[in-house]
Amino acid sequence: MAPSPRNPSAGGFPIAIGALGGTAIGLYTGQPTIGFLAGLAAGVVLALLIWWRDR
Repeated sequence: MAPSPRNPSAGGFPIAIGALGGTAIGLYTGQPTIGFLAGLAAGVVLALLIWWRDR
């Protein structure tokens, strides 16, 4: 069987950046937990979009 010519895109990077960025914004606004959760949710949505496009 021939190897797949395409390399799948990584979706973990947007999750990590979303969590860190959300925490930083949350610290600035005084709500680090809400910022973390919002950033994490945004990162997961972006990772799902990357996965869906790559399919």
